[in-house]
Amino acid sequence: MNIKLLGMVAALMFGQALSAQSSATGYKATHEGWLVSLDEAFAQSKKTGKPIMANFTGSDWCGWCKRLSKAVFVHDEFKTWAKKNVVLLELDFPRSFSVPDKIRDQNYSLQQSFGVRGYPTIWVFDVDKDKKTNQYSFSALGKTGYTATVKEFTEGVDQMIAKRKK
Repeated sequence: MNIKLLGMVAALMFGQALSAQSSATGYKATHEGWLVSLDEAFAQSKKTGKPIMANFTGSDWCGWCKRLSKAVFVHDEFKTWAKKNVVLLELDFPRSFSVPDKIRDQNYSLQQSFGVRGYPTIWVFDVDKDKKTNQYSFSALGKTGYTATVKEFTEGVDQMIAKRKK
């Protein structure tokens, strides 16, 4: 399933500016090891050959997001699996604090592009970037939501990754 971004890419075309913005403001993901910039995730994905696993979350208000975090993301078993298999990207939609404007715009563009209507939603995808237009295109591998255990979560994502075209 290919998801091509045409008009919505405008919010994602600021390249290095977003990386600099997230670094300059000190804004970080909820969990260590997760990125907040698609540009940084893209660069890491290209360097490592791993797909991106994007967590669309409401970290401060979404009950199921908090449960997923406690059940899966905080465990060493998950962290070890993730280092070997995916690039982690957090796309947060908080209510009690603000994220930098460029990251907020990025997150909303990706939310619309992937049709995310509820949280948590985790998409696994490959991404490419047109060098002439600076636009991203995504090849979705699959999506999931809350799962109760690390094993259940990682096995499901492993099945998605197995679909990749090498």
